[in-house]
Amino acid sequence: MLFAVLAFAQAQGTSFPVRGLHLSAPAPEDVPLLASFIRDALPKEGTNVLVLEINFRYQFASHPELRDAQALSREQVKELVRACRDANVELIPQFNCLGHQSWKARTSPLLVKYPEFDETPGLYPNNDGIYCRSYCPRHPKVHEVLFSLFDELIDVFEAKAFHTGMDEVFLLGEDTCPRCRGIGKAELFAGEVNTLQKYLAGKNIEMWIWGDRLIDGEAAGVGKWEGSGNQTATAINLISRDVVICDWHYENAPPTAPFFAVNGFNVISCPWRDVQVSLGLLDWLKLAQSPTNKALAPRFRGVLQTTWCGPNAFIRAYYGQLTEAEMTAQNLASARESANSFKVLSAAMRPAVVQTGRGGD
Repeated sequence: MLFAVLAFAQAQGTSFPVRGLHLSAPAPEDVPLLASFIRDALPKEGTNVLVLEINFRYQFASHPELRDAQALSREQVKELVRACRDANVELIPQFNCLGHQSWKARTSPLLVKYPEFDETPGLYPNNDGIYCRSYCPRHPKVHEVLFSLFDELIDVFEAKAFHTGMDEVFLLGEDTCPRCRGIGKAELFAGEVNTLQKYLAGKNIEMWIWGDRLIDGEAAGVGKWEGSGNQTATAINLISRDVVICDWHYENAPPTAPFFAVNGFNVISCPWRDVQVSLGLLDWLKLAQSPTNKALAPRFRGVLQTTWCGPNAFIRAYYGQLTEAEMTAQNLASARESANSFKVLSAAMRPAVVQTGRGGD
């Protein structure tokens, strides 16, 4: 029955307005490579959205102390903006909020320069024993800094949408935080989502987030990474329905996109390196649209292919330029796999490509 419905959906030309790619920010010297890839490859693949995870890799004028060592200049970002405009691709900046304020032993500039923003100040030296640090969402000064950075990125990217991350938040509502102690984690998470969304909505900017913290990891059978294991899942009942959910799954393809849609959210499915998972997520989108439910169907916005290998490696993998020795020595096998997933998904969606919707009008 499932296959018959999917065949019907394909025959009816099921289409999705988002056919996207997620990349991390390039090194400054790789900006021309990425600009060329945008112009050459993305139109061929039918891609109309590029989410660029910038974080602190921009030369912020309002807070120069927060610039990463590999920060892009305004002109380098504008080169990418022009390339996207030429390719009819919507360029969306991403800035990780709440969690992901460190990676391994390296702490992000926000908590290095403003240690008072840390949810767990003074704890976990060298970040030992934790996944990633979080900022305290209730610190009275944190949003003043964040919103200055948002404003600059919205301006330079000429953004109509903004991705705030919000995934894999494990440090939240800690007993050592005087502001968050005793407050429910779902309430804290929802409060931060709504604070960011309200600010962006005031600028007519659509907000995107990763959806894992809104899924009960145990009930959905997806665990504590692709879902929540720390009591944030009920935040789904507290956040604005104007937030777009980027629903990532890498190990299997659970029916969480329909779950978000039924709960009133626009949802985008986000695979990575496993082609069968990627196609499985696409199948759920097609199934949900056929037979068409006029209330739910528009909420299934499409697909955002993730990469997690750096744009240089992904682009070279896409063009078949990565050697076996490189993939072994530098652990870049995922670059080839995500590039393959990107091509397969693009081909699967290409018969349904239409020139409408986000980035395609």
